[in-house]
Amino acid sequence: MSNYAVARFDEIDVVDDGREPMRPVRHHFGIQAFGVNTWTAAEAGDRIINEHDEADSEGHEELYFVHSGRARFEIDGETVEAPAGTFVFVQPAARRTAFAEEPDTTIVAMGGTPGKAYVSHGWEIWAPLNPLFRAGEYAEAADRGRQLLADNPEYPGLFYNVACAESLAGRKDDALEHLRVAVEKSDQLRKLAAGDSDFDAIRDEPAFQELFADERQAEVESHERQT
Repeated sequence: MSNYAVARFDEIDVVDDGREPMRPVRHHFGIQAFGVNTWTAAEAGDRIINEHDEADSEGHEELYFVHSGRARFEIDGETVEAPAGTFVFVQPAARRTAFAEEPDTTIVAMGGTPGKAYVSHGWEIWAPLNPLFRAGEYAEAADRGRQLLADNPEYPGLFYNVACAESLAGRKDDALEHLRVAVEKSDQLRKLAAGDSDFDAIRDEPAFQELFADERQAEVESHERQT
């Protein structure tokens, strides 16, 4: 097995989650140390980077590089013009988005959490199923998600999203099993699941309660110390 890999930009298939098309660079190469993907807008005026911040997720610092074309970033209400060759670094708490000022503008996005090992949750594998999920086609999203799990069992986020779809589709046992795998693989997803309304249908199940018994005990002990 070679200890390096090479791919041209257009050799990485486009993934479309119904918002902004992207090329999953990290997944294509199997990178585990950091996140990196590219985003391309076909027409001037198209949004390239979905509006978001990282404050409430993993606290990623993100570095954007305008590879081609010309982009306009909007960061916490400020506008940043970014022609090809420009780097834009954004801290986790800043709200950011970007638009194309020219056709075929491409941005390379890289990110990671300061002081923490990078954990790839596999969100880009699930991304093509997002339109089904948002349309309420939970059973179909779950079925197709299970097919993806067979080929990508290393990604906790994929187990989590399949569990969400199964819970909403009324498949309680399947949802509980896939959620169990997700939270065992990722403490971040454990914290997220505790308050995720997608799991309201299974929240009172004994198996769900068991998954979060330690968190509830910690909350009780914290309350007792404060009182």
